[in-house]
Amino acid sequence: MAEIRNYTMNFGPQHPAAHGVLRLVLEMDGEVIQQADPHIGLLHRATEKLAESKPYNHSIPYMDRLDYVSMMCNEHGYVLALEKLLGVDVPLRAQYIRVMFSEITRILNHLMWLGAHGLDIGAMTVFLYCFREREDLMDCYEAVSGARMHAAYFRPGGVYRDLPEQMPQYDQSPLRSKAALTRLNSDRGGSLLDFIEAFTSRFPGCVDDYETLLTDNRIWKQRTVGIGVVTAERAQALGFTGPMLRGSGVEWDLRRKQPYEVYDRLDFSIPVGTNGDSYDRYLVRVAEMRESNRIVKQCVDWLRANPGPVISDDHKITPPTRLEMKEDMEAMIHHFKLFTEGYSIPAGEAYAAVEHPKGEFGVYLVSDGANKPYRMKIRAPGFAHLAALNEMCQGHMLADLVTIIGTQDIVFGEIDR
Repeated sequence: MAEIRNYTMNFGPQHPAAHGVLRLVLEMDGEVIQQADPHIGLLHRATEKLAESKPYNHSIPYMDRLDYVSMMCNEHGYVLALEKLLGVDVPLRAQYIRVMFSEITRILNHLMWLGAHGLDIGAMTVFLYCFREREDLMDCYEAVSGARMHAAYFRPGGVYRDLPEQMPQYDQSPLRSKAALTRLNSDRGGSLLDFIEAFTSRFPGCVDDYETLLTDNRIWKQRTVGIGVVTAERAQALGFTGPMLRGSGVEWDLRRKQPYEVYDRLDFSIPVGTNGDSYDRYLVRVAEMRESNRIVKQCVDWLRANPGPVISDDHKITPPTRLEMKEDMEAMIHHFKLFTEGYSIPAGEAYAAVEHPKGEFGVYLVSDGANKPYRMKIRAPGFAHLAALNEMCQGHMLADLVTIIGTQDIVFGEIDR
């Protein structure tokens, strides 16, 4: 019989399941993992340090590039910290728009996670299904901000602009039949809210499709049930948040426990698991997509009935309208000062956290009274989860490591800040 050897091997960063930037040094006993040492830093971009050299608003686009699958949720945490320091009031309509897009972002994140996780462990069709729905939500991003991913849409005091009254439509193309063009534009005849409402009506059926493919699939359950088990006590001790913590049975969600914006006015449930394994975390995220869809629907209904301003009228921190600039010298000066120097924040410190799709995303800002932060520290949810990778995969087979990396929903932009 062949002798089982102990050896050290590299896993990644070029491995598809390591997502291009995670290097693991594995101590193996045959096919069984004895130790896993994550090496990070391959994507390091010094976001926190760069923020110290720029006016506050200039760092908003950097937030999109942290967890580049949850763009507006990153912006949300940052602008909430700024608003704490500034003491600025946000119009109610802007709060509903923020919540709506935060939940659209949660669905975007979970669709990306589900498609990539399925692909990592052998389920290809679900990847194609998930990207079909992501395309519609990316169009919503583009309609409000002009960008499909890095939106820079949230601002201290509200959002960049109100929701458009006309949804962009597909043009005729030699590659597209007339019937296909009609089908693609079927929900695009009205406003962005009409388009989002049509999406919320059909999305539960799409989630049913994903579950039909995976939830009772024998191979899927063999790859996920009992893999990467973390007890509730251990999950709390390791600093887990979000679906990683709720999958272990701990009902902790900042939208409920420390409500911000208008979450306390909305009706939604917090899904929790029981066994703390990869399968439970899958079920939690799928249920979260359904709950986010409910929240988006409630926001659409409220926004239809309640027009109003979407950004603060304090022109020390928000730009005046183009019309005001052309008619009022003071407005012109405000605009010039805001875009050249930014605004100064009184000395102090603030921490603001949001329930990001991956867990608690927090931004700690220290101001010394200047127009840029003295210090910015980001609390990235994925960092604590990656730190637990060694504990989660000890005793598992090498193939199970791929499942455990997937179930953590790691994105390295926020880990290598």
